[in-house]
Amino acid sequence: MLRGKIVLEEAYEEPSKVEAKRALLGVASCAPDDVPRWARQMSSIHGERLELSKKHGIGYTILSVTGPGCQMIVDPVESAKEARRLNDHLYEQIKDSREYFGAFASLSMHDPVQAGEELRRCVRELGFHGANFQHAGPDAYTWHFYDEPRYDAFWAVCCELNVPIYIHPSLPAGYHDEAFEKMYGSRGGKYLVGPPFQFATGASLHLLRIIVSGVFDRFPSLQIIVGHLGERLPLDIWRVNHWIQDVMKAHAAKAGDTICQQDDIRHYFKNNIYITTSGDFYTPALKYVVEEVGVERVLFSVDYPYETIERGCGWFDGERREIERAIGTEGYVAVGKGNARRLFGLGVYFECDE
Repeated sequence: MLRGKIVLEEAYEEPSKVEAKRALLGVASCAPDDVPRWARQMSSIHGERLELSKKHGIGYTILSVTGPGCQMIVDPVESAKEARRLNDHLYEQIKDSREYFGAFASLSMHDPVQAGEELRRCVRELGFHGANFQHAGPDAYTWHFYDEPRYDAFWAVCCELNVPIYIHPSLPAGYHDEAFEKMYGSRGGKYLVGPPFQFATGASLHLLRIIVSGVFDRFPSLQIIVGHLGERLPLDIWRVNHWIQDVMKAHAAKAGDTICQQDDIRHYFKNNIYITTSGDFYTPALKYVVEEVGVERVLFSVDYPYETIERGCGWFDGERREIERAIGTEGYVAVGKGNARRLFGLGVYFECDE
């Protein structure tokens, strides 16, 4: 067993809100018989979560308040207040256990300047490691995409602080509106909401918009993390790149638009994007991702409690020989803890050097 593993797509919810969270997610949360386990673990930090982490060799966990958090609040002032409250609450939960736990900030993204100010407070005053992606929009049916020019003010703060943003999937804008019902509301569609399909399409769209619109060209030191072995993007990277470079750039030039400046979008995956194993515990896929983007851009994670620590660590430790054959012994340790330790500048934490 590799001890001192670092995980960073790990959810937490206040006990009083767990049931409302489950009702919102429905089938996207867990299997019916698994609800008691999911609900119990969602609100646990120092109890069952820490016990399982120690048992399975996890030395450090970066927590995020799970959605909806502040992102379903359409009033910018109230959303900002809730984000600050959530961050202070999470800080209080972990402040005396920093050898085991860190945190990503919740942010109200209605106002990118205010979001940057809250991120600055969380990093400098609370010691948080960055932020977990939050959606925002003028109503429950419209979301902003953060390739809009005004969000450059937020990306500038991320670079100033040298902290990453984790793009985590969530339910689609307009959840249960007419368009949603046509796509996902009946027959097979309703069983594709969440991890089977819809989460990946939403997260990958947002990340691609950030790439294509030139955010990384304007902020070359910006780092974004995406889970689930890249939300299917690495598998399609050749086709996406081919059409961007060989077709869409010509259309953009004709329209007077400027899009991503690099000649190959792999540049951004190798320099600006980290990919985690969260909820995608499959060695052949890990091997492919490492070959495509480089072992130094891949991080181990679980996606607890949507996935179990037993399953995530059971794969990474149980298939250690197969993984080492696929990515090398040094690569295995780098994915398990070394890359994350470097990214977050972590010093000493529980079993970090074992």
